[in-house]
Formats: sequence, C-alpha cells, structure tokens
Amino acid sequence: MLTLEHLASLVERYGDALQARVQPMSLGGRELPFGRRPVLMGVINLSPDSWYRESVCLNTETAVRRGRVLQAQGADLVDVGAESTLAHAARVEDALQQSRLCPVVRELAAAGVLVSVETYSAAVAQAVLEAGARVINLTGTAEADAVYDLVAAHDAGLILCYVQGAHVRAVGDFDFGADVVGRMTDWFGRELDRARQRGVEKVILDPGLGFYYRNLQDSARRVRHQMEVFLQTFRLRTLGCPVCHALPHAFEYFGEEVRCAEPFFAVLAALGRTDLFRTHEVPRVRAVLETLQVY
Repeated sequence: MLTLEHLASLVERYGDALQARVQPMSLGGRELPFGRRPVLMGVINLSPDSWYRESVCLNTETAVRRGRVLQAQGADLVDVGAESTLAHAARVEDALQQSRLCPVVRELAAAGVLVSVETYSAAVAQAVLEAGARVINLTGTAEADAVYDLVAAHDAGLILCYVQGAHVRAVGDFDFGADVVGRMTDWFGRELDRARQRGVEKVILDPGLGFYYRNLQDSARRVRHQMEVFLQTFRLRTLGCPVCHALPHAFEYFGEEVRCAEPFFAVLAALGRTDLFRTHEVPRVRAVLETLQVY
C-alpha cells in the first residue's frame, strides 16, 4: 500500500534532486512549456495489433481526424506508431511502416499538429522527418547513432527511451540492479553525451515503463516497478532534461474500467514531477492534471 510515509522517505533520501529544473523546448516553431505546466502527448496507433482500441486508426483519414481531435482536446503533440510494442504482435517491415506513417505525418503537419513518431529504425526515422515529423520517439539502441544524426540534421527533438536490448521488440528479462532509477540515470547520462556529440540538442528522457520484458509479466511486480519509477522521476531530471512517461494500463486490476488506469497513474507520475505525459486518454488525464495544479 502506497503511504505518505513512503513518499516522505523518498524526499528524505533524494531531497536534493527535487531542486532540479528543466527548461521549455521549441519544436517546429512551437514552445513546449516544460517546467511551467504538464505537457500532454496523445497517441495514434496505425497497427491493428495495438490493443488500446480507441487509439487504433487503420487508414490515413481516420488517423488525421484523431490527431485533430487530440489536439482540440489539449494534446500539445501527437505520437504516431506503425508497429505495436506487444510481444506477440506482428513485426512490420520498414517499407510498410513508411507507407503507413508518411501520409499521416504529412497531413497532420500540414494541419498544424506537432508530430512525434515512435520507431527504432533509422530508415523509418529518415522518412518521417522528411515528411514533417518534429520528434523521434526512439525505442531502440541498435541504430541509435544513425537516428541521432538524422535528428540533428532536421533540428528535431528526441525522446530517448530506456531499453535493455537492441529495441523494444527484442527485450528479455529486465535487470533492476540495486537501484533501478540510479541505473537509468547512469545510462541516460552516457546516451545523452553520445547524442549531443552528434549534434542533438533537444532531448526528452523516457524510462520505458510500457515495454514488455519477460520477468515483468507478473502484474503485481510490473505495477510496483512502474509506481516506484513514477515517484522517483524527479531524480532523472537532474540530467537537465524533461522526462516523459507513457502511462500504463494495469488491465489486471482495472478490468472493464481500464480507461481509468492512465488517469490514476498520471497522479503518481505528476507527484514524481513528470514533464510529458503520453496518454491514450487526453481529456481524462488533462482533467486530473489540471485538478492537481489547483492545490
């Protein structure tokens, strides 16, 4: 059971990190007000394997319509993906991803929607950046240097995901180490140095809590891990970058009320000083975050 005593113990151990500040970021001529208010990222899934049905769009027209709706609901940017991260989902070749993504990215960008694309492929990253994407949500490490070069060349933003493996579809057991957030901080520090050496200037960190590691299939263990990282997010901000979280679902606990899961986890993420909230439920999460701001 999460208690005030647990929160107090985190402040006692890591209180200095609570002073860390991050700055707003300009992307595509638009400012994301990190450090001033929570920033919302809506989701469009172009893969039929994605289980969050409300976010699935199987043609360009419906995807563009959803992107416009998400923006009207309060999303500051929209994340588009063409391959599900589910372990059993079909793999989608680069050419097919590009054919699905590029028309959507092009039309959304033309409509004034700030677009992020989730990928671990440098070829896909190149195609969507040329189509008008302003952020690459990098879910792999194998082609990271090539992606860093592309992001730098397009003056784009990078969401740098913590992945223990070549990419999100090639992970095994998650290695927690003695201090999982400390381990993440060390890894992010090294990757930030690499990215910056290649000219990347606009970086957002993502601990990758929605990825399907084999030893996190037990629901209680997975949710405990997610909750702990949410509450300690402020430690990652000491690297000077805003932190993004993809809000999880915990279907085993929420069941038919699964659409309430992301708003619940948004509270924990906000307590940990998350900057960017990736959510399928923009209006619900927006209402929760605005309510927290009242206090």
